[in-house]
Amino acid sequence: MAGEQGVKLLGAWFSPFAQRVELALKLKGVKYVAVEEDIFNKSPLLLKSNPVHKKIPVLLHNEKSICESLVIVEYIDETWKLNPILPQDPSDKAVARFWAKFIDEKLIEVIRKILFSEGEQQEEAVKQAKEALEVLEEEVKGKKLFGGDTIGLIDITLGWISPWLGVIEEASNVQIFYSEKFPCLAKWVLNYLEYPFVKETMPPRDQLVDFFKNFRQTILASQASK
Repeated sequence: MAGEQGVKLLGAWFSPFAQRVELALKLKGVKYVAVEEDIFNKSPLLLKSNPVHKKIPVLLHNEKSICESLVIVEYIDETWKLNPILPQDPSDKAVARFWAKFIDEKLIEVIRKILFSEGEQQEEAVKQAKEALEVLEEEVKGKKLFGGDTIGLIDITLGWISPWLGVIEEASNVQIFYSEKFPCLAKWVLNYLEYPFVKETMPPRDQLVDFFKNFRQTILASQASK
């Protein structure tokens, strides 16, 4: 496929943000080289490719670097036209971007707080996460996928729910997602997981649990020592 030369993904096996990029590449049928990064000992290539945030994921394409997962997904969609990720209609495209931003700001940010907090702060974050899920429950009601009958930007953005949300619940000793309370989202997860290329990107759950339990303990210990 034209334009595939030199496609590399700097990511990490445990990162739901890197998974977004992998999903977009697989959906488009783009061949790429996955470069595993150590976020605790960042490589010169990562630091050079993302000098501002110094974070994964980074897509390297024809010697150019693109950073931030949602920006990368849109870049992939604009570069490789097969299997569109964003709607073609400008209004529908704006709606998809709105929900992607909502997921990042209203759900992922509070999930991060849950993982790296305790007590009242964690309880408040759990409450906020459930409120965000309630909003998304209404949005996906009556739909197979957020993108309709095919995977789109919103689905890719929220795809980390399986298995990452359950893993973070276990690592943090909380419960956020109940299939009884969120039946439409639970059905959406099943529909989403029907795609083979989605399953291919899922890391082993037991390894994720161990990683996030250790990560949580490390961050909490660091906060306590300050």
